[in-house]
Formats: sequence, structure tokens, C-alpha cells
Amino acid sequence: MKVNDDDWVFSNSCQEHIMNKNQVKETTVGTKFAGALILVALLAPVLSHAEDSSTDSAGQYLDDATITTKVKASFAEDKGIKGRDISVRTDHGVVDLTGTVGSKKQSDRATELATHVKSVKAVHNNLKVDSN
Repeated sequence: MKVNDDDWVFSNSCQEHIMNKNQVKETTVGTKFAGALILVALLAPVLSHAEDSSTDSAGQYLDDATITTKVKASFAEDKGIKGRDISVRTDHGVVDLTGTVGSKKQSDRATELATHVKSVKAVHNNLKVDSN
């Protein structure tokens, strides 16, 4: 069997094609692996946050929401506090009061009203007094 130059060029071209195809496979696998690593790195903070936030049960959330509603209702019914700029936030029975009131007396009254709501464990009064 006689081999001519055209056969050698064809054979050499096939070997190059096979080599290029293998290089493409290696590059594709490397790219997929790098992509997976980047995805894990991006999702790690999200997944760890999801773990931390799952500690509150639905019941705890409802208890805190009920406390917040009752504190706000007691403020609305009180003539000295009604209409004041007071935000109420509850976490595990601890009430945080923020905002602005007109006097120290109003600030103390807000704390007193919040303290008397059932299931309140503590009240953090962060109210600012603005006498203007």
C-alpha cells in the first residue's frame, strides 16, 4: 500500500482535530468546575443566613406581632401618647420603642404602657425627647 503526501496531511489533520476536541472537553470540564465553585461561594452567605433566621417559629412570630399590636393599641388609647411618633418592634417578647416624644413624661408613660402588656419580657426605651 502506497501512502502519498495527501494521506499524511489528512492523517495529521485528523490527529490535530482529535487533540483539539480533547482540549475543548478539558476546558469545558474546567469551566464547569470553576462555575460550580463560584456558585457555592455566592450562595454560602445566603444559606448561612437562612439557617440563622429559621430559629423563630411561626408561633414566636405571631406572639411578637400580637405584643406589638397590643402596645400600639395602648398608645392609641392613651391621651398623653396618642398621635406621637413612636415605632414599636418586638423580638422574643422584648419591646423596642424608637421615635420622638415631646417630654420625658411621655417617654416614661410609653415605657409604662408597654410594660403592662401581657407577655412583654422587657422594654427598651430608645425614644428621643424633642420639646419643640
